[in-house]
Amino acid sequence: MTMESAWLQHYDKDVPRHLDYPGEPLPLILKKNLARWAHRPATQFYGATLSYGELWRKITRFAEVLRKLGIQKGDRFAIMLPNCPQNIIAHYATLWLGGIVVNTNPMYVEREIEHQWQDAGVKGAIVLDHLFPKVQPILEKTGVEFLIVTSLKDALPFPLSILYPLKAKKQKLFTNVPYNDHILSYNHLLKSTPPTEVECPVSLDDIALLQYTGGTTGVAKGVMLTHRNILANVVQISAWFSDLEWGKERIVGILPLFHVFGMTTCMNWPLYTGSCVLLIPRFEVNEFLKLIHKFKPTLFPGVPTIYVAVVNHPNIEKFDLSSVKFCITGSAPMPVEILKKFEKLTGSTIVEGFGLTESSPVTHCNPLKGLRKIGSIGIPVPDTDCKIMDLETGTKELPPGEVGELVVRGPQVMLGYWNRKEETEQTLKDGWLYTGDIARMDEDGYAYIVDRKKDMIIAGGYNIYPREIDEVLYSHPKIMDAVTVGVPDPYRGETVKVFIVPKPGESLTKEEVIDFCKERLAAYKVPKLVEFRDSLPKTAVGKILRKDLKQEEIEKAKKEN
Repeated sequence: MTMESAWLQHYDKDVPRHLDYPGEPLPLILKKNLARWAHRPATQFYGATLSYGELWRKITRFAEVLRKLGIQKGDRFAIMLPNCPQNIIAHYATLWLGGIVVNTNPMYVEREIEHQWQDAGVKGAIVLDHLFPKVQPILEKTGVEFLIVTSLKDALPFPLSILYPLKAKKQKLFTNVPYNDHILSYNHLLKSTPPTEVECPVSLDDIALLQYTGGTTGVAKGVMLTHRNILANVVQISAWFSDLEWGKERIVGILPLFHVFGMTTCMNWPLYTGSCVLLIPRFEVNEFLKLIHKFKPTLFPGVPTIYVAVVNHPNIEKFDLSSVKFCITGSAPMPVEILKKFEKLTGSTIVEGFGLTESSPVTHCNPLKGLRKIGSIGIPVPDTDCKIMDLETGTKELPPGEVGELVVRGPQVMLGYWNRKEETEQTLKDGWLYTGDIARMDEDGYAYIVDRKKDMIIAGGYNIYPREIDEVLYSHPKIMDAVTVGVPDPYRGETVKVFIVPKPGESLTKEEVIDFCKERLAAYKVPKLVEFRDSLPKTAVGKILRKDLKQEEIEKAKKEN
């Protein structure tokens, strides 16, 4: 079953089924929009406001910085920053020159950064000052020619900019960067470079982004997203939220911009529609609620863990959240009770959607004004087709109600995986993206995710690949057998649990395992639960039965509840 019947019966009647797309990439559209929104606020960062005109001048300055440092069309430039104005400036400056952005998670450890930058062939990068110590050791190994270092202080208003060094010292954050000819100061470069505007050489079919994601092997691979892909998804979302007031909305920018969901909904979408994005570098519920109360955002893209923290805050009645009109959630299943509580609290509407890195990311969403089915990921956004294919061969389309693999097709679907032809061919077949998610579709065309074909864990909105953690565990000298699973968690959706068989004669503690992982994995990947066993269930050929262990944990959680 395709989506024709669903579009005819259930979609928001203000949303066109087919869209007209601009013929230019997002950086050129942003420049043209200056005539309309030059004096409107583009970003809000702890009280420091940049208008669209001011933001554009900083983008052109930084583009000139990168050009003088040798960034040309096709070169890869890595951005390793939290949500702050410098992230947006670096992103759009790179795109303007025809460079390819490589988003790097600031929580990555040395091993993860090294793999990504080597695989992408990164020429230059921008990082936050207190991240410098874990980047410095891998610079020579990756061949990065220059590194630009910035600080949150560079974007803060007075007096916070004066107080920030004291806060950094108190938190023991690294700030003493050894600048030289290859390690450069963002602030100095921006101040000493005039905003010279060179021609933007890109077309819609050029690669804009290498967005790294994992896979069944646990090895991160670069998803090639073109300018057409990211523009299409922004236009699709804009059409979906048909009541959006262009040039007037204020969007909560809490989703990390280094993640494709945050990049699209908290950066590209706001800038395309003339909205102001309230940039928040990290989620801390008290600070978050204070910012919402003060700056009165109207739109709220988020993940379930954020909504859970908000509705369960003990003093939630002291904060005014009534400015929020509607929300979009994804990355993990949204608990029904949390959705209802949040909507009652704010008077807003939450729509659950679905996407993946390979599709820029949004492919599905529940209608705002049409039929909303809680627990469903909704129906495809405009110009997107989907179907359910059999799990055995992937060639037989299944009727409504039957479970199979969700496959999608649309202008937001990736070009392929960077330097990985075989994996690209396994995932893209005759124009269809095989998502790896097991789903069913009802008679109305609404899709429901049943399970994941891959063993990926989603904890707090982050994608975690068990095989990667397994490999780290197997490098421990005292571990004989190990396996990682996602187990139910009321706050994070899932959390990471590892089952370990120590080597004969060796003693091992939970703390030793966790500390070992902390040195080799980003914080959100580190196991929260450790269980020691004498043996692990295996197939006849010796493969550990990960799903059996996961099912044990699910049954245990049911009994406890």
